[in-house]
Amino acid sequence: MGYVRTAMLMAAMTALFLGVGALIGGANGALIALVIAVGMNLFSYWNSDKVVLRMHNARQVDARSAPDLVNLVAGLAQNADMPMPKVFVIETDQPNAFATGRNPENAAVAATTGLLQRLSREEIAAVMAHELAHIKNRDTLIMTITASFAGAISFLANFAMFFGNRERTGGIVGQLALMILAPMAAALVQMAISRSREYEADRIGAEICRNPMWLASALRKIEAFAKGIDNHAAERNPATAHMFIINPLHAFAHDKLFSTHPNTANRIAALEKMAGAPVQRPAPSVGRSGPWG
Repeated sequence: MGYVRTAMLMAAMTALFLGVGALIGGANGALIALVIAVGMNLFSYWNSDKVVLRMHNARQVDARSAPDLVNLVAGLAQNADMPMPKVFVIETDQPNAFATGRNPENAAVAATTGLLQRLSREEIAAVMAHELAHIKNRDTLIMTITASFAGAISFLANFAMFFGNRERTGGIVGQLALMILAPMAAALVQMAISRSREYEADRIGAEICRNPMWLASALRKIEAFAKGIDNHAAERNPATAHMFIINPLHAFAHDKLFSTHPNTANRIAALEKMAGAPVQRPAPSVGRSGPWG
């Protein structure tokens, strides 16, 4: 069901984008909008991971510099039957994590130092499993594309204010409405897609780490810390907030219209329902030869 909803929302985003282009310049406007979208998505496809990691000053680690974390991610990747992603650490006290990359063969997971210091090994395993689920589901590519569409729609709506055909857009009032409502609609669709993918990543991540309650506990702790600890890089780059497991900009309390993440209590409830009373298996083993991070 999650994939069907995502496909429908992606179709809505595409239709909105082409519609804005058509309002500005008719069939030619829609064609130009499509060309812009393709160009933006091609750039994002090849470069988004590098850009995002640079935004957050992430440093790559390996089995020598962060053996526990890298070994843990390797074990989880083996559980998920997927390639080992690159592993990065972000120097910030707020516990959080995200995944990026155009496909499972070219992906990265990033954990903050706050996550590694404040959560238990089991909780960290669950968070990393959630991020691997995003990679396995190709959510990182989906969200990159939707972010590109949302940005392009905002650009086109502003462009229409100065260069659009006023007869086609309904005069100055219509152009003002287009400039305000089109980006708002794009943001709503983008956030709806983001929320739907989080639920799916929670489900598959719980399967990868083999204990839904570890992820439930991690989400509860991360949200509590995120409300009181700033993530300065995320505050400077709010467009990346949807990538994190919990909203780094002091997450919304409810499933509100403009929230990039589902209500954490709802996510925890879904995980508790998923847990039921299964046999709890141990997390992938991780060496103790060095500190986290």
